[in-house]
Amino acid sequence: MLTAALVLDKLAEKANPDNLPEMARFGMAVEKRLGVSVPAMRQIAKEIGHNHELALALWETGIADARIVASMIDTPHQVSPAQADQWVHTFNSWDVCDQVCLNLFEKTSWAWLKVPEWAESDEEYVKRAAFVLIARLALRDKQATNEQFIQLFPLLKNAASDERNFVKKAVNWALRNIGKRNLHLNLSAIQLAKEIQQINSKAAQWIAVDAIRELDSNAVQQRLNGNNKKNKAA
Repeated sequence: MLTAALVLDKLAEKANPDNLPEMARFGMAVEKRLGVSVPAMRQIAKEIGHNHELALALWETGIADARIVASMIDTPHQVSPAQADQWVHTFNSWDVCDQVCLNLFEKTSWAWLKVPEWAESDEEYVKRAAFVLIARLALRDKQATNEQFIQLFPLLKNAASDERNFVKKAVNWALRNIGKRNLHLNLSAIQLAKEIQQINSKAAQWIAVDAIRELDSNAVQQRLNGNNKKNKAA
């Protein structure tokens, strides 16, 4: 039977401690990290397959690389909101936060329900998780309505003045992804960005200017207008 200890052995074989200084330079926490690349982790996860109990055991090791693999092998329908809360409150690095959200949390049935709760948190990575989820849902949830995203706008506006780097970048990511979803949301997101721009905060100014620059760019506008024409023709 495959155990957490055996998976750690596999990770150790792929570990490259020389990666750690570069990871630290990009703001990743390197304490309790082996230095395994994401492609190598994905290969190990592919070999393991889905395994909820093993994912829980890997998470308990506290090792960043093992925790990312845990998010890759866990089974979304077996992940409870309580488990998500337990995990999210132990995030200590932006990349672990992002990997868990995109590998696992966004695929659960309750992802939308956690967004407003986590967005109100004072903890940096819990708050980041809320906006990473929004960014991912804007990209992947094809069944979501425009109104579902517009209802999240107060959360983005309230968080825009948070000066913490990993929060403001996630808010910006969420705003940009919403605005790239379709023409209606593009106009709405640009309007929201203009409102955020009026907030007396360096973080808010950066979020707004960067979002408007992309959402109003020729590349984004041409793509959205092209998609709109295709939809009308269909």
